[in-house]
Formats: sequence, C-alpha cells, structure tokens
Amino acid sequence: MRALLFAVAVALAACVPGPEATQEVRLEADPADVGTLDDIIRAYYEVISGPAGESPDRLRDQTLHLPNALVGVPGLNEAGEPQLVTMTLDEYHDRFGGPRAEGFFEEEIHRVVQRFGNIAHVMSTYSASTTPEGEPFVRGINSIQLTWDGQRWWIVSWIFDEEGPDNPIPAEFLPGSGGVPEESPSP
Repeated sequence: MRALLFAVAVALAACVPGPEATQEVRLEADPADVGTLDDIIRAYYEVISGPAGESPDRLRDQTLHLPNALVGVPGLNEAGEPQLVTMTLDEYHDRFGGPRAEGFFEEEIHRVVQRFGNIAHVMSTYSASTTPEGEPFVRGINSIQLTWDGQRWWIVSWIFDEEGPDNPIPAEFLPGSGGVPEESPSP
C-alpha cells in the first residue's frame, strides 16, 4: 500500500508545474527607477499618483517589487478592532487599482532610512492631495522594506498607516527632524 501511495504522490508531483512555469511575464525595470533608494522611492510614489480617470501604473509598479512582495493594508474588523489585511501586489491592484474617481497625488515629505548591507527599511512620511502639490487631505507613513541584489533595489514589502486625531505622526518622522538628505549615496 505504501508503494502505491508513493507512486501516486510521485506521479502527482510530476504533473505540478515548477516555479518557472507559473511565473508571470514581467517587464524589465527602468534602471532610473531602481538604481538607488532615492530612485525606487520616487518611482514608488509616481506609480500610485495621477489624475481622475486614470489607474495607477500597475506594470511599472510590478517592476519595482519582488514577484512575491507582500502588501499590508490596515483597517478595522467587524468588532472595530485594528486588523491588518495582507495581500500580493496584484491582489492590491485588483482591489484598489482601478480608475480614480478623483485625482490622487501622494508625495513623500520626509524619510528615515535604516540600512545594513543589502537590506533597507524606509519610513517614508507622505501627504496626499487631489491635485499635484495641492492641499493634503491625508498624511501618514509608508513602512517599506527593500533589498539590494547587487544591481538594483527591490521592494520586498510595505505597509502604511494614516495620521488621525488619535494617531499623530511622531516628530521624528516629520520634516525638519533629520532623516536622509534629498540625494542619498548610491546604491
């Protein structure tokens, strides 16, 4: 009986495509988008921003992220308690990436970087408005984890939280409190 089960398991395993067969075709990243931390953070904000009627640039966004990147979206559950919903980048775009009802322009207003070797954690404070450089309707922090593969930066995961009356942005994450210069050293 064990021999039969083993034979069935081997036959089934042979029918399952390997990772190379299930990988989607992805565009190559523009080197100007991924050469430095500054480049990839700039591109991160550009892909999500745009006027009413347009969708975020999903294909460009895919070039910034590892294929198995994780996105965390905070919210409240049915009991009103904090919860985090995690998803792939494609699931995020399927859920939130359609044409915008109104303009959405998110820009970085401050950054704190922690880097060790080929990994980096970026706490990127943002503001969002309905027009470029318009009056912000929301601010918050994107927590972005990245890795350097020797040739380019990749986004591994990100999560965000919005500022609110009970959730003010701490001073160390606001402009004028230090952080990194506009142009940080490469890569």
